[in-house]
Amino acid sequence: MIRIFKLPVYAVFVWTALLNLAAAQELEPRRWSHIPIDTSFIGVGYVNTSGDISFDPVLRIEDATASINTVSATYLRSFGWSGKTARVDVRLPYQKAVWKGLLDGSPAKAVREGVDDPRIRLSVNFIGAPALKGKEYQAYRASHTTNTVVGAALAVTLPLGQYKEDKLLNLGQNRFIIRPQIGAVHTRGPWSFELTGSAFFYTDNDEFWNGNKLEQKPLLALQAHVIRSFQRGIWASLSAGAVRAGETTINGEEKNDTKEDFLYALSAGLPVTRTASVKIAYVRGRTGRNIGSDSDNIGIGLIKAF
Repeated sequence: MIRIFKLPVYAVFVWTALLNLAAAQELEPRRWSHIPIDTSFIGVGYVNTSGDISFDPVLRIEDATASINTVSATYLRSFGWSGKTARVDVRLPYQKAVWKGLLDGSPAKAVREGVDDPRIRLSVNFIGAPALKGKEYQAYRASHTTNTVVGAALAVTLPLGQYKEDKLLNLGQNRFIIRPQIGAVHTRGPWSFELTGSAFFYTDNDEFWNGNKLEQKPLLALQAHVIRSFQRGIWASLSAGAVRAGETTINGEEKNDTKEDFLYALSAGLPVTRTASVKIAYVRGRTGRNIGSDSDNIGIGLIKAF
């Protein structure tokens, strides 16, 4: 008999860890790359996430797994800001998630499908990356094969995704997530070395599963990338990231659920036309705790400039 999961409040955030893992730490190589201003980019992408979830033994949940399929649309617009390159991007995701496991020894399952929380982000490169376009941009890139770019960004995830207070598992989080970022990339010939630090700040969810109140401390994330560029715009990267902290409190009771996750990724980009390219990526996530989630993510995306 298949049963929908119904767990005590103190179990909830462990169970949603897999969704948070993907949202909390996106490994983004070429995040601070110099791009021409007054250019728009439209992208579509697909990511398959599969993972195993480990719970506190007291919860009597075994063999828990999650399978999440995400399709997203992205729009990015670059522009000049005080002589430097800036960009704003918006991401709109749609998901189908399936959770399975044994609850008290009996099969249990939950399925959700719908819109996930969208995100909007403003980024500004304040060292390097002058605001250029057309032939001026091409000439600058050709003459500056060794350069350093430093930038900062502010991303906000909006609580507009599918969410029902009486459901234990949801796609949306019913709270704002505010994420400042700072990063740098140093390029020397065909090699680039990139580092990005982020902090995630969460507003309270006052409608957390039947009227409970959820609070979460800030979460810190760091990611690094080694990128190799080849001829004709082809590139490949090796990435690593770490996530720390983010303890939760429910109705004033601390859950002692400090997050400690590690991620590794391989990705590559390949132009298919003069204005469009394909990106593929594999991301492996592993928890450093006895309670948490391990995941494998495979994604592909297409982006076009105009």
